[in-house]
This record gives sequence, structure tokens and C-alpha cells, in this order.
Amino acid sequence: MHLRIGNFKLLVIVTGLLLAWFSLVKNTVSDYWMILPVAAYGALAVWHEIVIRARTRAERAAAFYERGLSRIEDRWAGTGEAGERFRDAKHIYAEDLDLFGTGGLFQLLCSARTAMGEEWLARWLLAPSSVSAIHERHELIAELREKIDLREDVALKGEGLRAELNPAGLAAWAEGTAEPANPFVRSLVAALAIACVATIVAWAITGEVLPFLIALLVNLGVYARFKKQADAAMKGFQCNEDGLTLFTEILTRIEDEPFSSARLRHLQEELKSGAERASHAMRRLAHMVTWIDARDSYFMKLIELPVLYSLQLGFIVDAWRRRWGRRVRVWIDVVGEMEALLSLAAYAYEHPSDPLPEILPESRYEVRPATEGTKAGHFVGEELGHPLLATARCVRNSVRLDAKTRVLLVSGSNMSGKSTLLRTVGVNLVLAMAGAPIRGKSLRISPLELGTRIRSTDSLQEGRSNFYTEILRIRQVFALAEQKKPLLFLFDELLEGTNSHDRQIGAEALLRSLIGRDAIGMITTHDLALTEIAASLDGSIRNVHFEDQIAGGEMSFDYKLRDGVVPRSNALELMRWIGLKV
Repeated sequence: MHLRIGNFKLLVIVTGLLLAWFSLVKNTVSDYWMILPVAAYGALAVWHEIVIRARTRAERAAAFYERGLSRIEDRWAGTGEAGERFRDAKHIYAEDLDLFGTGGLFQLLCSARTAMGEEWLARWLLAPSSVSAIHERHELIAELREKIDLREDVALKGEGLRAELNPAGLAAWAEGTAEPANPFVRSLVAALAIACVATIVAWAITGEVLPFLIALLVNLGVYARFKKQADAAMKGFQCNEDGLTLFTEILTRIEDEPFSSARLRHLQEELKSGAERASHAMRRLAHMVTWIDARDSYFMKLIELPVLYSLQLGFIVDAWRRRWGRRVRVWIDVVGEMEALLSLAAYAYEHPSDPLPEILPESRYEVRPATEGTKAGHFVGEELGHPLLATARCVRNSVRLDAKTRVLLVSGSNMSGKSTLLRTVGVNLVLAMAGAPIRGKSLRISPLELGTRIRSTDSLQEGRSNFYTEILRIRQVFALAEQKKPLLFLFDELLEGTNSHDRQIGAEALLRSLIGRDAIGMITTHDLALTEIAASLDGSIRNVHFEDQIAGGEMSFDYKLRDGVVPRSNALELMRWIGLKV
């Protein structure tokens, strides 16, 4: 359609040129006929803009639903925002669990299209939330998951807003301080502008230029005195009108949506100040930005001094900032929290079989019999799967860690699924403590901190060996346990960088210390000597394993967790499998 309208516009231009030739050169057509092509072109231009906007929205809507389908069909990896800016190699679990980056958990969950929405979602994934906040999010997800139109509208407007608005810069400018304009000064500037315009009119009528020159001279003095103060009010403002307009539309959409839950209604109340709404205030600011940008035009430069344009504009902007500046960060946070909630709601809608976890209140922690009065963590997951694995490839296992079984020691052959199980437990705990649905049949947990050591590599630049990097991370996990908060730890190939004798002694000491701090967790190992630790720790450790099957020279894995110690290793078989003579 937009191409046809473009062709019609071209036809109207040609028609107008022909009419102009017959009118101005041949004098055979009245000049009034020129009104028709001008009016027709104006109408077509407006229609064209409406069609282009509708097409852009339709394209964004198609992309929005395509991203949703890709998540449902397990082909989402590489699409959407990966959250690379949130990566932190020193975080206690983010890198081990692939929270960020292509194919990471953030990319799976995030349907937020603004920087603030992404920041809120990342914040929830990087640190466990309180029990009350999790329960509240469960309620909000239940309400928002069916609000498809709201999710679509916020996402489509946010898509355009991403490149147009710097929320941190807007908040910093709004909260900035400048010397407020004296009401008398504002009135004086307005009066001088009116007086100067009046002298221009008098000059045009009477021909007397002296009053205008005197008024201009007075304006010049006032301009020099207050120009710096007016510029300070506008200094550092980096947003454009389009960005503010889109932000206004998102605010309006949230303000107008009917909600039933107390938290969502509270967010709406945060967008009001008496009878005023945040969207109205931001719309006025968007208009002011238009006036600020207009200062560079030739006409505005011409009238700058007579009407004291920059002074009046600066005073108006300063008055807006003093009235609303402290509320802007609140409005940004409302949009950010709403987008993060809508992301979790969209995920819940697209994965209806993924349940919300049960979070036990602190008063219901299980008491460890060995030390009466201490609180042991609780993690009981039934048929847990890894959400980043396609459904067809995801093998599910049940895991139980509580006051009786404090540690699962997972042995198994290479490639059998030990590391994947650790990540499955870790990622589901992250989802649960963020208030999101988990991948599994059910999950019942107490509030838990999480610490992992699944990946560690040596560093030539920092002079660190793989073993040294590993024990530094283990020390970080211990620091969490010492904060007297329930902890779940996940260690892959514990102390793999040292010999079997030191590994067994070190691992037993580490596990004793963690159990003594009421932690629960899982460790994996290739060293079957390590599985003997279970007999020396009063039944707090349970041995489980993965195994492989070899039939007809082919090796296969079922990735199912079994009780006991793995009966054999497959290292030599793997070497022979790829053609090595061993």
C-alpha cells in the first residue's frame, strides 16, 4: 500500500508541475487550480505516514509473536537480547549456569524491549529475592500471563524506545540541580519579551525604530545576566522527542490497564501525583524537547533576543524539573519492573506445563537432627529438566536435598550428564528464587543462597593455575555459607587439579565444614575414591551415579540418575572409540 501511495504522490507532483507551467508560462490556467495538487499532496502525505506507521507496527508485532513461537518450539537460541552487558566472570554462579550470552537463560526469558526492563530482569536472576517478593510475583504472573494485548503493546512500543531513550541519562538530568529562577525574574523576562514585540509592531506602524532599539538593548542585558542559568536547566539533556513520546505511550498503556492485584495497582499509583499522571508530565517534557531542538533553526535564532527565547524556555524546563524531576526515576522503575514481570508472565504463558515452585517460609525449615536448633536447607525437585535444552533432548531427574541427605555425591562416566545435572539444579533454583516457573514436575524449596564452581580455567595473564582458580571460587562459596544463610552449593569435579590422596582429604574437610554450616549441595567426581567419604559423614552424604551402555561397539547414555557408586569408568572405551590404540 505504501508504494502505491508513493506513486500517487509522484503523480500529484507531476500534475502540479504541469498546472504550474500552464499557469505561469502559458497563462491558460487559473492560479487557483494549484490549490488542488497542494491539498492532494498534503492529504497523501498524512495518509502515507499513517500507513508506514501501521506497517512498522505490523512488522514489529510479527517479530514479537515469532520470538514467542521460537521459544515454544525450542529454536529461540540466538534470537532476542542476550544480556551480554550483565556478564560478570566473578559472579558466584552466573557464568557457570549460562545466565547470559547467546543461548543463555536471560535470552530465553527476556521479552523486555527497554534497557530498564532488561536491568530489572537481570537483577532478579543475579540475586535471590525474598519469600514475600516471590509469592507476590507468583500472584502477578497469574494475572499478567493472560494479558496478551498488554504484553504486545508494551513490547512494540519498547522496541522503538530501545534506541531512543537513555533511562539513566534521563533520570540523572531530572534529578540534577540548578539555581531556581526567581518568580519576579520569570515575570520580568516575559514582560520584556512582550514589550519588545510591541515595539516591533509600533515600528512597523509608525516607522519609529528607537523604542525597539531601546527594548532590544534592555533584553540584551537581561539575556547576558540569565543565559547561563537558563542553559544550566537544559544542560545534560540527551533524550529526543521520539524517545519521550514512546515512553509516554508506555506509561499511558500501563496507567489505563485494569489490574486486580495490589502490587500492580500500587505501580499504577506510582504513576500519579494527585490528579496528574506521569504520561501527561512526560508528554509536556516531549513538547519542551521540540522547542529545545528548534533553537538551532534560522527563525528561532532571529527571534532569540527579541523574545528572550532561550531564557523563557530554560525557566520553563527548570520549573518542570523542580516539579517532576524526583519522580522520573520512579516512573522508569515502574516501566522496568512491569517489563520484567511481563517477561516472566510471557514465559509462563508459553510453557503452561512448567509449574511455579513452592517456597517454604523460614519458620518451616527442617531442623537437622544432628544439631538441634539449626536450620538445614531444603531442595526437593521432582522430574527436573534443564530449561535451555530442547524438550526432545531433555532427560529429567528427581533430586532431594534436606535435613537427612545434605549432599549428593555424583559419580559417573565421561559425558554421562553429571555437569548438566548440576546446572539443572542451579538454573531451576535461580528461576525459583526469581519468582519464575521452573522446568520440572514440581519443586519445593526453602529460601536458598546459591554458590557454584562448575567452570574454572587457568589464567596466563593473572598467573593462576586451574586448581588455584578453583579454590578461590570455593572460598567465595564458603563466604556465603558463613553469612548464616541457607546455602546450596554445586561443585563439579571437586579439587580435580590435585592428586587423589590430597583430593580425598581436602574434599572430606570441605564437606564437613559446609555441612557444619547447614549447607546442602551436590558434587561430582571421576575419582571413585572420593565416594568413600559418604561412609565417614554420618549418612549426610548419599552416593548417586550416571552410567553408560556399550553395545555392538557403540556407546550410549540414558542420562538417568541412579543410586550408589558408578560401577565402572568409560575413559579407556572413549579413547578406543575415537581410534586411539590403548
